[in-house]
Amino acid sequence: MTLSWVSIFRLGLVQLCLGAIVVLTTSTLNRLMVVELSLPAVLPGLLVGLHYGIQITRPNWGFLSDLGGNRTRWIILGMIILALGGFLAALGVVTMEHQKPLGLGLSVLAYALIGVGVGASGTSLLALLAIATHPRRRAAAATITWLMMIFGIAVTATLVGKFIDPYTPARLLEVVAVVCLGAVALTMLAIFRIEQPQHSAPAHEEAPSFRAGLAEVWSEPKARRFTIFVFLSMTAYFMQELILEPYAGLVFAFTPGQSTSLSGAQNGGVFIGMLLVGIAATGLRIGALRSWVMTGCIGSAASLIWIALLGQTGQPLLMPATIALGFFNGMFAVSAIGSMMALAGEGRGKREGTRMGLWGASQAIAAGFGGLMGALAVDLCRPFMPVADAFGAVFVLEAGLFMAAALMAARTMERGASSRPMSLVPGE
Repeated sequence: MTLSWVSIFRLGLVQLCLGAIVVLTTSTLNRLMVVELSLPAVLPGLLVGLHYGIQITRPNWGFLSDLGGNRTRWIILGMIILALGGFLAALGVVTMEHQKPLGLGLSVLAYALIGVGVGASGTSLLALLAIATHPRRRAAAATITWLMMIFGIAVTATLVGKFIDPYTPARLLEVVAVVCLGAVALTMLAIFRIEQPQHSAPAHEEAPSFRAGLAEVWSEPKARRFTIFVFLSMTAYFMQELILEPYAGLVFAFTPGQSTSLSGAQNGGVFIGMLLVGIAATGLRIGALRSWVMTGCIGSAASLIWIALLGQTGQPLLMPATIALGFFNGMFAVSAIGSMMALAGEGRGKREGTRMGLWGASQAIAAGFGGLMGALAVDLCRPFMPVADAFGAVFVLEAGLFMAAALMAARTMERGASSRPMSLVPGE
C-alpha cells in the first residue's frame, strides 16, 4: 500500500482533529484555571503533565499497531477517547468553580483519557504514514500533516476565543462539545477506507514481545541519539505553553477571548514558519534540515527574550512578538519532524510504529516536563519578585534551552538524523 497525495491530505485532517481538541486544554482551560479561578499555575501544569506522562505508553500503541495489521481502529478509538477527555476537562473546570474536589477529580480523569487518546490515535496515525508513504514522500507527508494540525490548532483557538466571549460556563461547555463531536466525525470520514486490510501473522508464528521489540529499536544508534535530541528540544519548545496566556492576562490585562486568540496567532505563526520551510527546503532546495532546525531554535530564543522585555517596558507588542515565536517554532518543528519521518523507515523492518512510539513518548515526556517546569518556576518566583519579572525570568530560561538545543542539533543531526533537503516532488 502506497498513499496518494489525496490520502496524505486526508490523514492530515486527523492530525487537525487531534490538535483542535488538545489546544483547548493547553490554552483556554489553562487560562480559566489560573486567571478566572485564581488557581496556582502549577495545577494546570500538573494536569497537562499527567496527559503527557501517560503518553509514555506510546511505544506500546505503536507496537500493537505493528502487530495487528489494522491501524485504523486504533486511530478512531483513540480519537473517541480523546474527545471524551476533552469534554470532561471542560466540565471539570466548570465544576471547580463551586466544588473544587469534585472538579479536580473530573479533571484528573479527563487528562488521563486525553493522554490515552492522543497516544493511541497519534502514534498509530504516524506509523501508518511512515509505513504507507513512499520513502521520497515521507518528509513531505510530515510537512503536510503537521501544517494541517497547526492550522487546526490556530483556527480552533481563534474561533473558541471568539465564541466564548462573554464567558459563561454554559457557553464553554457548548463550544467544547461542538469541537469534540466534530473532531470524531471528521476523523471517521477522513480515514474511511484509506488503509488496506493486512493479514495477521499465522497462528503458529510467535509474535515478538513488546520489550524485545523496544530493545531492538533502542539498540539502533540513530534511533537512540534522535530520542535524546527530541527530549531536549521539546522541553524548550513546550516550556512556555502553560504560562504565555496567564502572562497576557496578568501583565497585559488580556480578556479570556483575547488570550485565546493570542494562542491562535502564535499557532498561525507556527503554520507560516512550517510553510516557509516546506517551500524553501523542498521546492527551492534552500538549506538542509539541520540548518533549519538551528535557525528555528535561535529565532525562538530571540523571540522569547523579546517577550520577556515587553513585560518590563509595557509596550503593546505582545501579539507580534508571539507570532514571531510561533514562526521560529514552526521552522524548528517541521524540520525535526521531517527527520523523524525519514528515520522511522530506517533500521530493521516492521518497527515503524515502535520507533514513532519511542520518539512520541520522548516528546510527550519532554512536553509534560517542560510545561510543568515553566509553570512551577513562575509560582516559585512570584512571591519574591513582580509578576512581569517572574514570567520574564522563565522566558529567558527557556531561551537558554533553545540555544542549547541548537548546539545539540549541530552535533546530533549531522551524525544521525538526515540533513538532506526534503522533497515534495514525486519520484525525485
